[in-house]
Amino acid sequence: MTTYSIKPICGGLALLFFQSIAAQNFTGYWKPEVAINYKVATNYSHNFSLDVRNYTYRNDNLQLRSRHLDIAHFSKLDIGNSQSLAVGIQYRFRNVFEDQEQNELRFTQQYNITHQRGTVRFGDRLRTEQRITPARTIYRFRYRFALDFALQGEKLDIGEPYFVASTESLLSVTRGSGPEWDQRITTNIGWLLSAHTKFQTGLEYRLENYTQNTENVLFLFSSLIFSL
Repeated sequence: MTTYSIKPICGGLALLFFQSIAAQNFTGYWKPEVAINYKVATNYSHNFSLDVRNYTYRNDNLQLRSRHLDIAHFSKLDIGNSQSLAVGIQYRFRNVFEDQEQNELRFTQQYNITHQRGTVRFGDRLRTEQRITPARTIYRFRYRFALDFALQGEKLDIGEPYFVASTESLLSVTRGSGPEWDQRITTNIGWLLSAHTKFQTGLEYRLENYTQNTENVLFLFSSLIFSL
């Protein structure tokens, strides 16, 4: 995979951006994140992350205002044959930024499997989640298909870029309300800055509750990832 591949990827990102802006019932966010991966043993690792979701476009107006802050932890166990199991806990500080909203506690259970074809790595991920607030508990079921590859050469070297793309389907259910279906499409370009540091940026388009009252959401991501 050579550097000229970046041009159509960037074109696709731009098209996704303008299509989302033109959509009805549209909200835009910017989500910066810092994450740390810590390997405890050869087959066991931790992940800690901190991110802030900020409004960039809402109610037909450009703005920059924080919506919530998330602190999360994942523990992952590799079980062989490119498979892993993980559990996570996350706390969302929402009431600090919007006093009419509630904070949230989230538990996650995950199964992931990857396989390699040439220079491209593919991944399938299944997740279940419990999103708990004082008002209700939402149960979510998620499936994600992802791929990633180096944009220069057959393997990723320090200083070189890489590409990540995924699509994810979500089902949310809760007592007293009908099921909600979401679809997410994500594209990221990253750089291996050093043996232990990556930087990623990209876009995610979300089609939320598309069987009832469709909402169009666009995220701009920026992530700094450390591996210890």
